[in-house]
Amino acid sequence: MSLDEFLLDPLRYEFMVRALATTVTAALVCAVLSCWLVLIGWSLMGDAVSHAVLPGVVLAYIAGWPFAVGAVIFGFLAVALIGVVRDTSRVKEDAAIGIVFTSLFAFGLVLVSVTPSQTDLNHIVFGNLLGVGRSEMIQIMILAAIVLTALVLKRRDFTLYAFDATHAHAIGLNPRLLGTALLALLALTSVVALQAVGVVLVVAMLIIPGATAYLLTDRFSRMLIIAPTVSVACAVTGLYLSYHLDTASGGMVVVTQGVAFALVYLFAPRHGIIGRRVSAARARAKVAAVS
Repeated sequence: MSLDEFLLDPLRYEFMVRALATTVTAALVCAVLSCWLVLIGWSLMGDAVSHAVLPGVVLAYIAGWPFAVGAVIFGFLAVALIGVVRDTSRVKEDAAIGIVFTSLFAFGLVLVSVTPSQTDLNHIVFGNLLGVGRSEMIQIMILAAIVLTALVLKRRDFTLYAFDATHAHAIGLNPRLLGTALLALLALTSVVALQAVGVVLVVAMLIIPGATAYLLTDRFSRMLIIAPTVSVACAVTGLYLSYHLDTASGGMVVVTQGVAFALVYLFAPRHGIIGRRVSAARARAKVAAVS
């Protein structure tokens, strides 16, 4: 198979074009938000919110509402419940997160199993990237545009909040409000991604790009460029591989991101396992040559 055939053959099908547009959009918005999640240390919170929105999405489907409405409601409900359990008992935050998100996720699975539907709601759990319709694609792009616009406009405030919430408060910002805004954006982003890769894999798209960029640079401004670049490249690569290898598209996108992280983890110049050793060996060689 020639390179032209490899690249152009999938684009002959409209469902592949929609899948490509959807996965690039989801990868972009998830990667940008993941930079703040990794910096703040909200990986577990991202996991919790992305899973906890499932019952909200199903209930929104039952009521005929947009998925985003139910997702945001249950995203905030999950955060509130985590805070209540943490503050009113001896249970620590990590345990509270595990209790709340698994309980809400299980509730969502029960709702999926008993909800009559003309469509297979299991696609919400496991994703159905190749089955994304035109209306769903438009909804995903609108939500992604809202999230990206908010992140770009408030990037300085969010970054200051991530680095030093106390200083943010000292200069007149409201850390609680900024945290709430990030959680709301996390809920919306979860809706964007779950319609592509499903609830199970959303957390990977929300964490892996930011973690990968974090190993490649010490500057946050560069993270905001590296993370979406790597994420989009992996999304496109994973989708093409899933087409030619006949594998699950959402799963292959995440596997590709995992492979990219593994390579960076090993070979990143300053923070990679092997990269650090190579740099140290070169430094010792230079010292020996000078002496």
